[in-house]
Amino acid sequence: MTPEELKEAVLALDSDARKAFLLDALPELAKDAMQDQMFLMQLFPIFLGLLKESGIELAQLVQLASMFAPADAVGQG
Repeated sequence: MTPEELKEAVLALDSDARKAFLLDALPELAKDAMQDQMFLMQLFPIFLGLLKESGIELAQLVQLASMFAPADAVGQG
């Protein structure tokens, strides 16, 4: 299956099925992406665009992310 065929198949799903697919597939896909910093830089503008469209501000996201961080990781960096 080509990437275009895969995209068409996923977009043909209803909204709930697409969300379920994202939750299931994204962790595995992210493992590959995290290994390639140049690819991460390509994803960053997409991620920022999604945030902007959702109305979430970056400061809110940082605050939310800190709630999910392990207790021993807070303040490190």
